[in-house]
Amino acid sequence: MRNHHQTQARRTAEILATLFATLALSGCGGSNSGTDTPSASAQAEGVTVPLDASGLPDAQASLVIEPTYHLAPVLLDAPDDRDVQDNSASALAAPHAQGLSASQSALNTRGLTVQAIESAQRAQALSTASGEAATPQASTSTVTTYTPAQIRAAYKLPALPAAGTTPTATQAAQLGAGQTIYIVDAKHDPNVAAELSTFNQKFGLPTCTSKTIATSAKLPLASATTSEGCTLSVVYSTASGTMSSTAPLYDSGWATEITLDVQWAHATAPLARIILIEAPDASLNSLLGAIALANSMGPGVVSMSFGANEGSWISSVDSAFSGSGMSYLAATGDSGAAVYWPAVSSKVVAVGGTSLSYAGSGTRTETGWSGTGGGISQYLATPSYQASGVPGVGSLARRGVADVAFNANPSTGQFVAVIPSGSTTASWVSAGGTSLATPQWAGLTAVANAMRVQAGKAVLGAPHAQIYGQIGAVPGTYASAFADITSGTNGVCANCTAKVGYDALTGLGTPNATSLLSALLGSTAVSTAPVVASATVSGKAGVALTFTVSTTAANPVSYALSGAPSGMTIASNGTISWAKPVAGSYAVTVTAKDSKTALSGQGIVTVVIASASTSQAPVIKASALSGIAGKALTGSISVSDPGGYAMAVTITGLPSGILLSVSGQTITLNWAKPVKGSYTLNISVKDAVGLTAQTSVPITIAAQ
Repeated sequence: MRNHHQTQARRTAEILATLFATLALSGCGGSNSGTDTPSASAQAEGVTVPLDASGLPDAQASLVIEPTYHLAPVLLDAPDDRDVQDNSASALAAPHAQGLSASQSALNTRGLTVQAIESAQRAQALSTASGEAATPQASTSTVTTYTPAQIRAAYKLPALPAAGTTPTATQAAQLGAGQTIYIVDAKHDPNVAAELSTFNQKFGLPTCTSKTIATSAKLPLASATTSEGCTLSVVYSTASGTMSSTAPLYDSGWATEITLDVQWAHATAPLARIILIEAPDASLNSLLGAIALANSMGPGVVSMSFGANEGSWISSVDSAFSGSGMSYLAATGDSGAAVYWPAVSSKVVAVGGTSLSYAGSGTRTETGWSGTGGGISQYLATPSYQASGVPGVGSLARRGVADVAFNANPSTGQFVAVIPSGSTTASWVSAGGTSLATPQWAGLTAVANAMRVQAGKAVLGAPHAQIYGQIGAVPGTYASAFADITSGTNGVCANCTAKVGYDALTGLGTPNATSLLSALLGSTAVSTAPVVASATVSGKAGVALTFTVSTTAANPVSYALSGAPSGMTIASNGTISWAKPVAGSYAVTVTAKDSKTALSGQGIVTVVIASASTSQAPVIKASALSGIAGKALTGSISVSDPGGYAMAVTITGLPSGILLSVSGQTITLNWAKPVKGSYTLNISVKDAVGLTAQTSVPITIAAQ
């Protein structure tokens, strides 16, 4: 994601003129200013959101924003046709792998276009022909590229119905039927419909019918219906948030962004209505106008794969994200650790990026992508949903970005069909960037909305409270709905490394879509993870310690310890044993895993072991005894240990006939028929940590 100031004075003047002419408007388009949540049966009408950008400084007003995608620097072999007849055929296969030469690897992947890749290929061919490169270059790295079926399998998205079959109402909802996704971009892609058609045909996805929206259409639009299937509409916005009949100018970079956004939003929610809104230029103001137009058109999910460096001005345009029944998602950026608007808005779901590894079976693995944006805002306060109860959040100083993540590394990219302007032939590329992750999360949100509407519930709107409070803060639900990304870095800073729980690279993590959708629907079925009660246990060095953890679970569980000191074990019933504790304080994580659901819960047991070196030796209290031969004699010896340790008592010199009994720490001596004479009892006491005490007790028995 990259922003730069326009250096030409004429261009700057044009942008500023547009800005000051349009930001004075209190609102644009629309016919309803209500803010009620839409009902389940009929979504509420849209609302026009006034944009008060009067506080924008000139530097931000003249920002020109570039698309955020990356392409692997190679044109791919065309995908095979296995998915044409069976749209899930490639799901179990390994992803496409293609090598890169050294010259290809040297290309910058950010904002790369098919034209630029072809130009580099021609330059390399000319070099080879002129003798500058006598032998073919060996591959120095490999690009891995995934199909829609492989992504659906890896992220556990609902299965597509077989090609040619009519989906049930439940299946249709799982594909986003009846929902609208707004793709907001700048400039123009004249081939977006043809590219989407090529993409759909190759991967056996539902087709999309092109549908024109007249510039005079009454807003908000009629809600999408569940029976119409996918439709694609392209509208041109103005900086004032209205529709224009004039197409923006073509730009190869923005056109690539547009087509990957449309294709992968559709791949994720194949029956959702897609409305592509093309802003006339890439100025901040024009993109705000495109967002305003989406708000005017009615409830839906807005996907934004663009951004600008955050600044003190961002709060002045935050009202752009207040549409009724609207969900807003934005890319966190592709330049490493940084915070960008609009992702930083507390009303926007900020989407970060990962590097995916999935071989067609088993569980996917991911690391935080080195290029993903993310960080801590310098300007926005910590929103209430980023509470300390969410794992890993702690006490964020301000708004943390990202919220969630998806595959974004172009070297572990996803197929996109691109038809350059003036051509009719599609080239296949491996696309990445958080701009690829964003439309997929937009599609996932549209699917969640469709499932909620089918269940008689309102659409999500801003889903932060759900994904943080109802999912992230509930251990079992979090473990089921998200894959927590715990490795990877996007820079050198305190918040630049992925870790357990929330982190700035990947937020809460990437979706396990089936469980996530169930949780967003309101099901409690995924909230059955074991609960392990945290506790503090005290012990003493050298004294065997045994205790049992308290666990609540629906099914039998297995236990594991992490952070445990050497020699500590846990049994199948949750009993922890440590034969020879060592002084110190230990935070031991106890994990209980449900034997049926495979969900896990954790608790922290703090074990504090006191040092033996601070203990005192045992204490013996006993007095001399005297008696008369033949008459019963009784006496007592008391022992104690200041450290509270167990003791072993040894008594020697006992005359025949004396019986000993023990009660607590008192030893009672009973001699029924003492015999005349003098005797000495030698008493030795040793406690569990090896400290000893000794004393002698004289016994004198006189004659009758």
